[in-house]
Amino acid sequence: MKLKEKFFRQNGGLLLEQRLSEGQCATNQTAKIFTEDQLKKATNNFSENRVIGQGGFGTVYKGILADETVVAIKKSKIVDRSQTEQFINEVLVLSQINLRNVVKLLGCCFETQVPLLVYEFVPNGTLFDYIHNKSKASNFGWEIRLRIAAETAGVLSYLHSSASVPIIHRDVKSTNILLDDDLTAKVSDFGTSRLVPLDQTELSTMVQGTLGYLDPEYLQTSQLTKKSDVYSFGVVLVELLTGKKAISFDKPEEERNLANYFLSALNEDRLPHVVDGCVMNGANVEQLKEVSNLAKRCLEVRGDERPTMKEVAMELEGLRRMVMHPWVNNDEEIEHLLGENREIPLETFSYGGGGDTSSGYDTVRNHIIVPVNDGR
Repeated sequence: MKLKEKFFRQNGGLLLEQRLSEGQCATNQTAKIFTEDQLKKATNNFSENRVIGQGGFGTVYKGILADETVVAIKKSKIVDRSQTEQFINEVLVLSQINLRNVVKLLGCCFETQVPLLVYEFVPNGTLFDYIHNKSKASNFGWEIRLRIAAETAGVLSYLHSSASVPIIHRDVKSTNILLDDDLTAKVSDFGTSRLVPLDQTELSTMVQGTLGYLDPEYLQTSQLTKKSDVYSFGVVLVELLTGKKAISFDKPEEERNLANYFLSALNEDRLPHVVDGCVMNGANVEQLKEVSNLAKRCLEVRGDERPTMKEVAMELEGLRRMVMHPWVNNDEEIEHLLGENREIPLETFSYGGGGDTSSGYDTVRNHIIVPVNDGR
């Protein structure tokens, strides 16, 4: 009992209880504090048979709570004690984000050496699986891919522009986008996310991210901005278009980095040669050009030359609506369909209640932490 109490204090349990009692959650969907015994029972004492994901930062278990709720429980390997208050702030913020397209954080447990996080369970695996598993990819057509891209962009736009405190995800990638039974996108893994003070546009941080998705400007300067997420999302967009992995060490050198390979193909007018076959069969040439050019803008080396996530979300939602309503063929009808100010309709942000062993609840694939010396 003394050890549990020590861990509870050490991990920020008292701080979270204080914040909850002060009413710092703006909705009724507040974070719940679970006991270790509750989560042990839910996972059959963290049985290996319940493991649904494993990576460098921890293990994710499928759990069944006493009320029969199925959950995903993330058990981290390490915790940075100096970031306790930041961690608690993130728990509070994420517990308030009740977007349909964000994996819901249900609560946490502080009675163990490292905090345990409890998420809603998303049954259909990761976007990575659907793009790169041949049996799944063949039925994963253009319209579905475009919808998932629009849903993901909508979430990032909300985090950057509409959340009470702006949030930079910092690890946007296809293994961190989960899919439910209806193949609806659920953005997950905010373990490396950062809250952005309202008076700041960038943060100096130790560089963290995933090979192939990492913003080159952030890598060089260690200055994290919202445009870092834009770059990473651009890589996901190219994955959806091409069906290729962000990094492929088994390919020839010029094809190893997907972003560079795609940009070269685009500049050399070889787009049809790199686009996935099932995408080519389901999309018209103009749609492909529009999405490809949007991806190109997201992948600009200089962050200030990239669009904002709000602009990206608006464009993708517009393209998606044109796919859904192909009879729209003039500017006046398109304007009417998208809205006079081309704002994203509210339902885009509907409010509602990876590869091998990647669950999408954990940062796992090719994850790197780069120590920075004098900003380089």
